[in-house]
Amino acid sequence: MRDTLHHSPDARLSTLPGATIIRRIRRLLLWGLGTALVYTGLSAASKGLCRGGATGDGGYLDADGRATTAVPLCVDLVLRPSPVVYIAIAAIALIAITLVLRRSADEASALRTLDRAVILIVAVTAAWLALTLVSFMSIPLDAWDGGEQFWIPFTFGNVDIDVSPMQSGG
Repeated sequence: MRDTLHHSPDARLSTLPGATIIRRIRRLLLWGLGTALVYTGLSAASKGLCRGGATGDGGYLDADGRATTAVPLCVDLVLRPSPVVYIAIAAIALIAITLVLRRSADEASALRTLDRAVILIVAVTAAWLALTLVSFMSIPLDAWDGGEQFWIPFTFGNVDIDVSPMQSGG
């Protein structure tokens, strides 16, 4: 980690006492915001399955491929970001700032605390994202029997489930 105490400040930046710490807090907040935005974009996914299908003459097929008059059901799963991640990002930032105010004896220890908070925010968000995507992709759509109920195991993201009749292609 670069030691900023031996780095002379930019002439355009304030020489106000504590300005280095304020800049590092700003960096922490920007990393938190950026990480949250990346998480939001990467933690969205969807998948679906229809048990059965349509025939060329306007009829339907059931899950076993037999002709039926009943419209087959489809299940659609939509993964959305979990609010737990946003709460964790905010909590890490607030705890880091509190630790700087309560425990830092000097500027160097304050900067280390803030740098570690950035690393923790990125690590927690990346780990949660990986767990979210793996848990979502492992939802067994093939186990669905085509009925009106669809149960999913625990996932790390929010999953919306929609079981609805198959839409006709006409």
